[in-house]
Amino acid sequence: MTHAVTHVELPSDFLFGAATSAYQIEGGWDADGKGPSIWDRFTHRPGRIRNGDTGDTAAETYRNFQTDIDMMRALGLDAYRFSIAWSRVMPDGRGRVNDKGLDYYDRLVDALLAKGLIPFPTLFHWDLPQALEDDKGGFAHRDTAEYFADYAAAVVRRLGDRVDHWTTLNEPWVHATMGYLIGVHAPGRRDPWAYLRVVHHQLLGHGLAMARIRALRPTARVGIALNLTPFYQAGDSPHDREAADTGDQLLNRLFLDPLFRGRYPDPLWGKMRLFHPRIRPGDMDLIAQPLDFLGVNYYTRSVLRYHRLVPLLHLWPKELGMIAGVDRGPSGVTYTAMGWEVYPAGLFETLLRLKKEYGNPTIYITENGAAFLDTVEPGGRIRDEERRAFLEQHLAVTGAAARVGVDVRGYFVWSIIDNFEWAYGFDKRFGLVHVDFATQQRIIKDSGHWYARLIRAVHGAENGAYEGRGTQGPDSSSHL
Repeated sequence: MTHAVTHVELPSDFLFGAATSAYQIEGGWDADGKGPSIWDRFTHRPGRIRNGDTGDTAAETYRNFQTDIDMMRALGLDAYRFSIAWSRVMPDGRGRVNDKGLDYYDRLVDALLAKGLIPFPTLFHWDLPQALEDDKGGFAHRDTAEYFADYAAAVVRRLGDRVDHWTTLNEPWVHATMGYLIGVHAPGRRDPWAYLRVVHHQLLGHGLAMARIRALRPTARVGIALNLTPFYQAGDSPHDREAADTGDQLLNRLFLDPLFRGRYPDPLWGKMRLFHPRIRPGDMDLIAQPLDFLGVNYYTRSVLRYHRLVPLLHLWPKELGMIAGVDRGPSGVTYTAMGWEVYPAGLFETLLRLKKEYGNPTIYITENGAAFLDTVEPGGRIRDEERRAFLEQHLAVTGAAARVGVDVRGYFVWSIIDNFEWAYGFDKRFGLVHVDFATQQRIIKDSGHWYARLIRAVHGAENGAYEGRGTQGPDSSSHL
């Protein structure tokens, strides 16, 4: 049975959630034995982050997560996707386990279950223990993949009796590209020689962790979350077509092909042979173990035009040729505060491609959302109509994909609360819930109220927890 709400039509058993990551919300950066992560070190260096912001306190969920869980329950969410800070569990990234760090996630999982929320933890969301970067160069060294599997096993031993869904890595492309090639994310390196090693060893770590998790918990459902972006050519020239194809191979197929086909994509891989990591016998079999689900993080599309110079990538391997520059879309197109085009059709096309080319895996939309400039009115209301429209449009195409046979089971808004947005600091706000980072006050935005009513409509009123409670600021009912 399906329920239509405005333009959204989804199955009654569709899973609705919201997502965060540890560094972006927890704070408590050195509390209770936690070791420093590469993001702690990176943000403490002057000039790295806009306004000098850090995640030292962030949204302070390490000290008080119950407030946010109560809001999730009030909004009627089914599930909460969060990440676990590796250096909170293993301060040095290997060896000794910090029991106090695991205690925190123990309490978090129990609190979620007590409110009827399904925990969806991610084991790595870019906050690598600094000790592993110092000693090994992070995932540029093969040993880090083994340490990651050890860490995953330690977490699953502690939480696996209550957690069924595990995501190994979040957006390994971003960690490798922004952290080790372009250098605008932690650890801030610009090293094309390390780039493909970081890619391969992250995927190897995923495979090793998946095997360990399944050995410990045979019924666990294990997946990975990839940022997938459809690429379009700006013009009709062969150069533009090649640029779009190369972009697709670099961002999408560089991860999809090894995971689903057991090999890296050609011709890209051949062009980059000078930078190849050492691939040992059995590596690709580990990486290509069947996934229980694929997490899809979708935000926008890329329109590429061939250029002789590639902005920001002056270290780009010349063997790839000159790829592209990013074109703006046609006039009249809406852009988010991140400068990203609002293009819901790209999500539909991405989901359909996964069905046609990659065996129709079980999919969760593990991130989808938008940053806009929010204004808190004197009465406390936040009328974020652009965000509400963004969510409605993307949920509508998700439902359309399900109706043509895509095995999409759920959707997680990025994000439940405003948080630390990496190199942008606290300037960019994605939350359904506004956070005043000076006072830690929360206010549910209009988009959050809309999402709650949508969940209630799809699941049926008798199952919907939402009654407009737990809010600071009036409800808005004009959209449903």
